[in-house]
Amino acid sequence: MISAKTKLCAVIGDPVEHSLSPQIHNAAFRDSGLDFTYVAFHVRAGDIESAIRGIRALGIRGLSVTIPHKVAIIPYLDGIDEIAGNIGSINTVVNNDGHLTGCSTDGPGALRALQAGACDLAGQTVLLLGSGGAARAIAFSLATISPPPQLTILGVEPDELSSLERDLSDRTPLSVVAFPYSEQTLDEASENSGLIINATPVGMTPNVGSSPFPEELIRAEHTVFDIVYTPFETKLLKDAKAAGARVIPGIGMFVHQAAIQFELWTGQPAPLDVMTGTVKEALL
Repeated sequence: MISAKTKLCAVIGDPVEHSLSPQIHNAAFRDSGLDFTYVAFHVRAGDIESAIRGIRALGIRGLSVTIPHKVAIIPYLDGIDEIAGNIGSINTVVNNDGHLTGCSTDGPGALRALQAGACDLAGQTVLLLGSGGAARAIAFSLATISPPPQLTILGVEPDELSSLERDLSDRTPLSVVAFPYSEQTLDEASENSGLIINATPVGMTPNVGSSPFPEELIRAEHTVFDIVYTPFETKLLKDAKAAGARVIPGIGMFVHQAAIQFELWTGQPAPLDVMTGTVKEALL
């Protein structure tokens, strides 16, 4: 029961009505017996400064931050973590007695999903499709693995792609190369990669018949991770299964990034089974 002692967390975004975060976090709070609750706040782009003043004034414990606020919110915070600084965006805020810290849990969530899927990341050869925000988050998180993976990035935005390659080379121990996305580069990169990560929206509902990776290039020794989680099983994952490859669905990243948020806000282990079941029930 909500009382004057209940701690509040929230997601802010525009739009925000579609978010599954209230369902997943409230289920986790209930299962853990915590006096927390989680709501969604529709915050327009021009209102982010006012919203942050409200967070401080109301003592809201934590935020999930979604489009379009992931970058715009940073100047109004008291600090950000190292990965968020490298990425240039955040998706989480932790309020410690009025001191607001921004974090990025997407990349670490992706690593946890891969590790939960029995993917050995140390020294792995990785092909990363995409160079946008999700790709940046995953790439900088891969750089925390020891020994670091060898990373090949294929992207369609030249400036974005070159910026990511330069930032990774300058700031991390990763061995990284980047090429424009094409049939030739896909063919060449797939031959030398053990792990393929789709960090693009290709294959997302309603375009469920699309895949960013040709099925004929997938081999049984590949591990294929698709961060898209709607649909639950994308065409890329179906093709990978048919080829005998190990597959890791995007729901894993979504659940694990939320679990890290839960841990940051509560200081307790997240109930992963409950959170996964809640998302599956909402999606399937």
